[in-house]
Amino acid sequence: MDLAQIFENSPGEVIKCIDTHTTGEPTRIIYSGFPRLQGTLLEQRDQAKTHYDNIRKRIMLEPRGHYDMYGAIIIPDTELVQSGEAHIGTLFTHNGGFSTMCGHATIALGRFLVDTHDLNVFPKRNTLKVNIATNEVAVNIHAPCGLVRVTVPTTADGQKSDPSRPVSFLSTPAYAAAIDLTIPIPKDVAWPELGSRESIKLDISYGGAFYALVDARELGFTEGLSKIDLASVASAVKKLKAHLITNPDVITALRHPEDERLSFLYSIMLVDRDIGSRPEGVDGAETGLCFFAENQIDRSPTGSCVTARMALANAKNERPRGQKWAYNSLVSNRFDTGALIASIVDDEILLKGDHGVSRQCVVVQVEGKAYYTGAMTFIIEEGDVTTESGFTMDDCAQNGPSTK
Repeated sequence: MDLAQIFENSPGEVIKCIDTHTTGEPTRIIYSGFPRLQGTLLEQRDQAKTHYDNIRKRIMLEPRGHYDMYGAIIIPDTELVQSGEAHIGTLFTHNGGFSTMCGHATIALGRFLVDTHDLNVFPKRNTLKVNIATNEVAVNIHAPCGLVRVTVPTTADGQKSDPSRPVSFLSTPAYAAAIDLTIPIPKDVAWPELGSRESIKLDISYGGAFYALVDARELGFTEGLSKIDLASVASAVKKLKAHLITNPDVITALRHPEDERLSFLYSIMLVDRDIGSRPEGVDGAETGLCFFAENQIDRSPTGSCVTARMALANAKNERPRGQKWAYNSLVSNRFDTGALIASIVDDEILLKGDHGVSRQCVVVQVEGKAYYTGAMTFIIEEGDVTTESGFTMDDCAQNGPSTK
């Protein structure tokens, strides 16, 4: 029996994916086989969470993925696609569910959307226009947080992306939600590295998702991010995040003006301003370590948090419009390549809505490179209970034998 026969005989629809990475962080682009969804993009996100979360787990978790896998599901039809503002939509996925924005995945998705010429995958591919002067193509992607404008470098004919040059995107409006919050840390929450301290200071900022930004030394990791024990940091962050989402000041800061479905703490980012690989043409560099979703570690500098960090630095009068800054991860520092470079291109945006206070916002340009790593065709055979919804080893270890 050949592979084609295996796929033909599998029950349900075959799921097809392209795998990429941005500074080592995977993006599994699901371009065929995910059930069609209805309504606005946020309604489609709700549908996917309610009715198809088992498929999300099947694609993200073991044995087809792993705890730190990330994905982007192609959504051909959204309200912004229908209005002509966007060329296509996407839903972002991870180990815990569905995100609202992801910069590293946007960079990878931009390349893929230029490279594919399958109109079943990308119905509006032929509407993309090549800028002959710059050899670039603009692709407008509707993410759950709003419209993300992507610029993809191309070959001269515009038919293929150029991996030697960075992809860039313009963020949705970003803002600092709370600056220098004092967070009491009770003894039952404290982690060993915190010592005798009873509180910490951190900031909350929005870059398409909400991030708690805290200096690594503030949590008791005295060497910053130059040398850390990941297990110890992960344990501390897990305790801190569970505590933060109960704090009244944090809850207030997380209220997005436009939609309550955007109002949740996505991530904690540890920062270290003293280290960072520094590419040419930037005014400075720093490093971050991002824990998001269910304590998933981002290998990349985290594009949406780069946006949030730029917004925060601007609110603190540390980052003026037009200044270029390099943001690193542990991976980009290790290999001295892969930093995301950002600059503020607009600082006069006012975000209004019915769900929270109006916010003075910035728009940030973020640029970086993504690379292809493979292509997958996923099936599930009849009787394969183990992988129908994927699994994690932690879940198996903590919950023990089935009670069925």
